[in-house]
Amino acid sequence: MNLLCIALFLKSKTYNFLKDTFKHKGLRQQLVEVVRSKGITDENVLHALGKVPRHLFMDSGFLDHAYQDKAFPIAADQTISQPYTVAFQTELLQVKKGDKILEIGTGSGYQAAILCEMGAKVYSIERQLELFKITSKFLPKLGYRAKKLIFGDGYKGLVEEAPFDGIIVTAGAPFVPKPLLSQLKIGGRLVIPLGKDIQVMTLFIRKGEKDFEKHEFGEFRFVQHGAPAPHHPDLARQPRADSGLRHSHDQCIALPATAAQGRST
Repeated sequence: MNLLCIALFLKSKTYNFLKDTFKHKGLRQQLVEVVRSKGITDENVLHALGKVPRHLFMDSGFLDHAYQDKAFPIAADQTISQPYTVAFQTELLQVKKGDKILEIGTGSGYQAAILCEMGAKVYSIERQLELFKITSKFLPKLGYRAKKLIFGDGYKGLVEEAPFDGIIVTAGAPFVPKPLLSQLKIGGRLVIPLGKDIQVMTLFIRKGEKDFEKHEFGEFRFVQHGAPAPHHPDLARQPRADSGLRHSHDQCIALPATAAQGRST
């Protein structure tokens, strides 16, 4: 996407910004009830979902579909996540007002807006330059001001701002970047979809300096970190039928002594 396209995209978003109607607000509340019916119980998450105007984060061609529980294409061959997936990951973070949250993959900025709406201090990293240029200009216009929006490799984390209460990875990851584990507070939570073609939503809770508790929460399908979206965007970042199950598989792991120097991409 060249600079002219980015300028036109921002212009369309600015125009959309003026149009958050009672109809949109009503559709958001309907979406909240859909997500609630799928098992999301955290009222703070549901409240944020009902406040953030998702249609403003989407191309005008998809406005009529903004409050369907589906993923849709955005710039740089990426997608805006399905609302249920956003809610699912956010619920796993157990966000409290004032928490420091690191987001890996800013994307459209929708997840960051949800976190800001919940009162979190958001630090977000995006590796797609086109998306970074769009979102870093657009998100503040909606009144959602992250502490930092950064262009770079999210797998390295943000060591100068660590430790974090929570870290959320919003694209499929083939492995756990060890720098992210090392940048959690004791008691901090990392939510990451692990896998290649299909991902398992995975939660790591830091229990000690080198000890982590691992939980798995069913299968989802995400765009791979740094990869283009699938040809069928309605499949991107959508959970499989079994992913709504509210059980987890628990496992304790130990972080090697060299974890802070772990591999990143």
